[in-house]
Amino acid sequence: MNKINLDLDIDFEVEINRLKKELNAVILAHYYQESEIQDIADFIGDSLELARKAKTTDADVIVFAGVHFMAETAKILNPNKLVLLPDLEAGCSLADSCPASSFSAFREKNPHHIAITYINCSADVKALSDIICTSSNAEKIINQIPKDRKIIFSPDRNLGKYLIKKTGRDMLLWNGACIVHETFSERKIIDLKIQFPEAKLIAHPECEDVILRRSDYIGSTTKLLKYVQEDSASTYIVATEAGILHQMQKFAPNKKFIAAPPEKNCSCNECPYMRLNTLEKLYLCMIDKKPEIQLDDMVIRKALLPIEKMLEMS
Repeated sequence: MNKINLDLDIDFEVEINRLKKELNAVILAHYYQESEIQDIADFIGDSLELARKAKTTDADVIVFAGVHFMAETAKILNPNKLVLLPDLEAGCSLADSCPASSFSAFREKNPHHIAITYINCSADVKALSDIICTSSNAEKIINQIPKDRKIIFSPDRNLGKYLIKKTGRDMLLWNGACIVHETFSERKIIDLKIQFPEAKLIAHPECEDVILRRSDYIGSTTKLLKYVQEDSASTYIVATEAGILHQMQKFAPNKKFIAAPPEKNCSCNECPYMRLNTLEKLYLCMIDKKPEIQLDDMVIRKALLPIEKMLEMS
């Protein structure tokens, strides 16, 4: 990345918008990004929404303010476009828990299983999968699989356990998890419920079962955002990455949102990988046209098939 000293007086919003026109670029941002990045993005969403947007954009350059696997998905869907990620170190603990070599061996040991794989995985793992899913469409996809077909669900064991309960399917689970969604403290959430008895606990299905059992509503980031706008409660304890609270406050300004606390006294309810992207890095990646997401053509072709299957089934 360019090592120039940034002018502290630079107006990043103005400069990024200028570069966007110059490059014919689109900025996609996940809900878990810093608020200033969300505010400058052309489109904000969860994994499914961003995948769909990446597929339909007519921009020459896709600047993906998210994590590595999301930018890879954009590249798979747009192989001839320049896809930029502000910081290549913006990875994902869940994706890292499922190395392609290990997943390939796992599939070989279970050759009669269809592999439904959560989108939070690398391009190489997608290429080894039959169908990709997201937290918002996984139940719908699983319900379309014939009852006599055995299923491998990976890489998130918490989401997998939740889906087993929802669908009644006896799936073989990969043992992976998200460091953020496993950090929430049941004890501290109970304390918050005592302090705010009217508050509803809403949670992402990547959370551990002990949190999901106490939740008033469970859903993907987009579904959580929609729920707080339509629901009648005035206060919510939100058990997912704290970045979503920015959009919740924008869409429901008269309601109170409390980030579910982690067990330790830390900022563990914020994804350290998501927070690697900054407005400064976003600006520099557009100046330099790098870091660029590059994938092998064979991986792109193989990974595209299960993604397209997901979009068809959802």
